[in-house]
Parts: sequence; C-alpha cells; structure tokens
Amino acid sequence: MKRQSEIFLVIGIIFCVAGMRPVFSQGLAETDQQKQERLAWWTQARFGMFIHWGLYSMPARHEWVRSYERISNEEYQKYFLRFNPDLFDPRQWAKICKEAGMKYFVITTKHHEGFCLWDSKVSDYKVTNTPYGKDLIKPMVQAFRDEGIRVGFYYSLIDWHHEDFTTDRYHPMRDNLERREADKNRDLKKYVEYVRNQVKELLTEFGTIDYLFLDFSFPGPDGKGRNDWESEKLLRMIRELQPRIIINDRLDLRDTPGGWDFVTPEQVTVQTWPEINGKKIPWETCQTFSGSWGYFRDESSWKSTQQLLALLIESVSKGGNLLLNVGPTSRGTFDNRATSRLQEMGAWMKLHNRSIYGCTEAPAEFKIPRNCLLTYNPDRKRLYVHLLVWPMGTLQLEGFAGKVKYAQLLNDGSEVRVEKPTDEWASTDKSTLTLSLPINKPDVAIPVIELFLE
Repeated sequence: MKRQSEIFLVIGIIFCVAGMRPVFSQGLAETDQQKQERLAWWTQARFGMFIHWGLYSMPARHEWVRSYERISNEEYQKYFLRFNPDLFDPRQWAKICKEAGMKYFVITTKHHEGFCLWDSKVSDYKVTNTPYGKDLIKPMVQAFRDEGIRVGFYYSLIDWHHEDFTTDRYHPMRDNLERREADKNRDLKKYVEYVRNQVKELLTEFGTIDYLFLDFSFPGPDGKGRNDWESEKLLRMIRELQPRIIINDRLDLRDTPGGWDFVTPEQVTVQTWPEINGKKIPWETCQTFSGSWGYFRDESSWKSTQQLLALLIESVSKGGNLLLNVGPTSRGTFDNRATSRLQEMGAWMKLHNRSIYGCTEAPAEFKIPRNCLLTYNPDRKRLYVHLLVWPMGTLQLEGFAGKVKYAQLLNDGSEVRVEKPTDEWASTDKSTLTLSLPINKPDVAIPVIELFLE
C-alpha cells in the first residue's frame, strides 16, 4: 500500500505541475483502454432517444420560450399551476423507443426553466406540486429499463427560476435593469450547492444511471463557466457516485483529465470524425426532428425519414452516435409526426441494424462510392454500402477488388453478383469491383449492400 501511495503522489504532482487535476475519485486519470471499455456499450449502441419535456410543452412554441419572449417567473407560473400530463404512459414511450432501434434514452430531468420532473427534496418547483402530483422520472426509468434500454439523464446547469441564479446574457430578464441590480443580493454559490444536491438526488435515487448530459457552459462576458459551476467539484461527486457513468463535454472542462467522455456537436453534421490534438475522440450529435427540442405545435420544418436515416448512417460512418430528440406534448403523448418517423426508422432498422450497431468508420483503404455512405464492423469484418441513390444496374467500387468474399443485399439476404465489365466505356481498372444490381430498387428507404471481406 505504501508503494501504491507513492505512485499516486507522484502522478498527482505531475498533474499539478501541468496545471491540470484528474477528476476520478481514485486520484488517477483512466487509460485510453479503460475509457474505451467504459464507453463500449454506448459505442456499440450508436442510436439513442433524447426527450425534452417540461412546462414549455404548454405554450408549445420552443423550449427557450421564456428567454425568447422575456417571460418573467410570475407570468410563467400559469403553466406550473396547470401542468397535468394525464395521458402519460411511459411503457408506450419505451416501446416506441425500442421499436425504433434505439438502445438508450436521455430525459430532461430539469431544463433551463428550472422545473423538475422528479420529486426533488430541495425544490418546490417540481412536478409533484402541480395538478399531476406524481413523480415522472421513476416510472419512466423503470419502463425503459424493462425494455432493456439504458438510462440517461439531462440536467440543466442553467436555471431561470431559482432565486439565486444570477442574470446573464441568456436569462429571460436580461434586459430588466431592476433584475440586474438585484443580482448583488443573489448568491450564486448557494445555487451551485443546489445543483450538486439535485444531481446527487438523480444519481442516488434511481439506481444505475448510464449517461449524464449536463447543459451548458458559456464562459466570457455576461456568461458562466467552470468557475461559476464549480465544475471540478461537481464532476468529482458524479464520478464517486456513479463510477461507470459517461458524461458529456459541457462543463467547460475540455482541458481537464477525466473532465469529459465525449463531445456533443448539436444540430450539426460533422464533415469528418472530430479530433482534438490530432486524435479522434468519442462523439455524438444531438438532433431534432424539426427546429425545436420541446414540443412546438406550429413548427413545420420536419425532416423526412430518409433524411433522418441518412443522418444516422452518416454519423456512424464517421465514428459517432445519433441522439434523436422527441418533444412530448403537455398531456404526455408523442407528436404523431415524431411517432410516424420513428416507426419508419424502426422498420428500416429491423432489417439493417447490422450496419449500425457496433459499426464505425470504414478503413481508409476503401474509397467511398458516389452517392453512398460506408460503415464498418471490425469484429465481423463486414463493410456496409448504403446507397442513398439507387444506381442503374451496376455499382462500381474502386479499390475493392480482391478484398470481398461475398456480397448481398442486407434487407433480404439475396446475393449480389460480382461482374466483369465488358463494355468499352466501363471501368477496366483491375482494382475496381463491379456489382450487378437489380434495376428496381428494393422496397426500403435506403438499401444496404453487405460485403464479407477477405
């Protein structure tokens, strides 16, 4: 034990000299291998459901409605006094999630408005004090677990309702001079203690929590960052309470060992696998069906199922995950537009999930064909060609010759034959593999060819 203590001390000194502090309770940052093992379930899953739900489902015009419309606590109270999701059925939500092919879910336990979906012991601004009167998180967690779906919690570091949360550039009352003046009587440290107490509740009262999405830091003038949140102290507590949990990157701790597990490009299609200092890093894009995270009754720019599937495939093709959001109504139901798209995605996933689960970016030796996306399963040694546009009879795969043992359409397992080009205008490059395809596109949104590699 003495020798081990000496090792810990030396490593601690190294971190101090470097100006960085590890945030693992055992005093050591993980090795890359240990981190990979902790994130393995998530890397295999690739597809999850985000759920944004709160009082903002009642005005039904964006989850940032309080900020956008400068709504005061007093004006917003009418929603708290009437919140009653009488049609809420968590088992139905979990079933929809599972049938869509999603392997984990993340629920907004508290969003920026400050309203809590569980029976928090340190707040009165919670669902059990509304007309509904019951905890929403406990039955939700149980229902999803019963379907074999991993549990994730979103928690907002921002709180527009708490009396000690100081005004900043996003606060609904940011233009109110009286509110700004009153900030001198607010104690942000009391609010930060409140945050820790609530996060502790979430990580001790609902069993094993697999995933935590903390949202968000905005350091700089009129903002809040790691020092305001006391991010390292918060993260140390989280790691101690749930050592296997995976955590996003929004605590403003990018430069801290153990300060984050994955990055979260939001509403963005990345061009390449994200890197830091030339090293590929775990990542997940969170995306909406439309332009809003919360239920927005009149929003009409909804993505098609084809677009959503392409988003999922492209994310996996660059080594990432897709967290796709649903904004339930104030009565506790999913928008029909979301349900129909999830059902259609589920129908595709039922036939093609081998090209998603456990897959990643294809080896660099395989050139991406035109109008296609590639995913690769390194354990199975199989490459998946996703055809965004169905070709006319043949598909030429440059550089694939001699590397493929067998090819088939994934939707029905029917053989795709390898042909030798005979036309003078066809490719004569010996490295090109030519596949013979039926003229008629298979009756699926995006056909996939499964290649068994040598």
